[in-house]
Amino acid sequence: MTSTLQPASPNEVVKRPGRWLALCVLVLAVLLVAVDATVLGLATPYISEDLKPSGTQLLWIGDVYSFVIAGLLVSMGSLGDRIGRKRILLGGATAFGAISVLNAYAFTPELMILARALLGVAGATLMPATLALIRNLFHDPRERSLAVGIWGATASAGTAVGPVAGGFLLEHFWWGSVFLINLPVMAVLVLVGIRLLPESRTPDPGPWDMLSVVLSLVGMVGVVYAVKEAATHGLTWEAPAAGLLGAAALYGFVRRQLTLPTPLLDMRLFRNRGFSGAVLADLLTILGLSGLVFFLSQYLQLVQGRRPFEAGLAELPAAVGAVAAGLVAGRTARRFSVRAVVSGGLAAIGLALAALTVVEQSTGYPLLGTALLVVGLGAGLSFTVTADVILSSVPKEQAGAASAVSETAYELGAALGIAVLGSIVTGVYRGFTAPAGTPAEAHESLGGAVEAAAHLPARTSGALLEAARQSFVDGLALAAGAGAAVLLAAAAAAWFTLRDQRLDSRP
Repeated sequence: MTSTLQPASPNEVVKRPGRWLALCVLVLAVLLVAVDATVLGLATPYISEDLKPSGTQLLWIGDVYSFVIAGLLVSMGSLGDRIGRKRILLGGATAFGAISVLNAYAFTPELMILARALLGVAGATLMPATLALIRNLFHDPRERSLAVGIWGATASAGTAVGPVAGGFLLEHFWWGSVFLINLPVMAVLVLVGIRLLPESRTPDPGPWDMLSVVLSLVGMVGVVYAVKEAATHGLTWEAPAAGLLGAAALYGFVRRQLTLPTPLLDMRLFRNRGFSGAVLADLLTILGLSGLVFFLSQYLQLVQGRRPFEAGLAELPAAVGAVAAGLVAGRTARRFSVRAVVSGGLAAIGLALAALTVVEQSTGYPLLGTALLVVGLGAGLSFTVTADVILSSVPKEQAGAASAVSETAYELGAALGIAVLGSIVTGVYRGFTAPAGTPAEAHESLGGAVEAAAHLPARTSGALLEAARQSFVDGLALAAGAGAAVLLAAAAAAWFTLRDQRLDSRP
């Protein structure tokens, strides 16, 4: 079986009759990660009721996955380049499914945080490997653009499948069942992937530098933790200490990559303006979106009183828009320009978020649904084109490293977005004036307030819920405004950094 680890020649890969079936297997891995990310938001009120986490613990449950995955993506992408992208993908998918069981049966907030962190370790192996294998399967630029569009559309479809399937499960089973839906997807991926996926790796990649792995992990986690602590608790000693440690580790990582003969990450990739611009656009986009998305499901359920399945259906327009836009993004970018499509998509998201600043407890669905549809359309255009730019900017033997940088920007943006924008929501929420006799946990989270209200007299519980819901909505509107500002800034940055960038049209 050793020979299967040798990359096929470009002609063989392009002509490979099973490449589109292989793509179907790859997008299952994307579906796995996307579904897991979206079902957590729907399950959060039930996790709050059952595990009774504090507000800080609830944020950790939401973002520790992104912390860990952001710290390990570059390392795992580089490892896949070395040991084989198929091997690391299938191994990671197996681990992802197994650790999902631990998530499902967590019985304390601390165990849930640990389970999410371990899931991040497994998840870090999946996304870089899928994009890198697409780069090695599809050498024709137009085919690759379509493949990347399908890849992105599937990720968006996962954001639809997750809430709808998760909502159905939450109405009929306990909250842990939303994590168990990973198991059948993982089983199909592994069993079919063994037969259909071709193996590829970088020839003569050199050793995997463990010191670089540690520096990358410590740097990413330290910086994100510092931002999270500063946003949540102010400038206590922990935030600057973690920030300095993280910054020092990242500085050491960059210096080490510049001196190693075979670095974990080739820093010369960032000399390509298109590559750097696409990575920056991805980071800022997710930063502006993720904190808001994390709390949207709670708004639909705990403020507007929608059932989980209904809340999942309410979020469907974002996924529909992203799927539709992702499939035509490459063709649109070739007809107009990369920067026009990316900047236009980001500006559309920013305007949609700005519209959500007027959200109230009784806001009707036409505004919410339209805003979510525009968010999906903008994200589908932007993410698909930036992924294509990133893959096209590097030789195929560096596809894993380039994909890892792209996914690191995504996950780092998610962690920062939940930490900063999520902290805005939490900070505003905690300031509401509660009726006398309200327990302290009602100020920790809206889920805690709903739980506390169930044990109070009717008059007190009604006043508590009204105050808590209004405070939560005020925080959500403020976070939407902050997200809109970030997205409009990202649109402006993309307009300049992606100037003269074109998608390759040559076969």
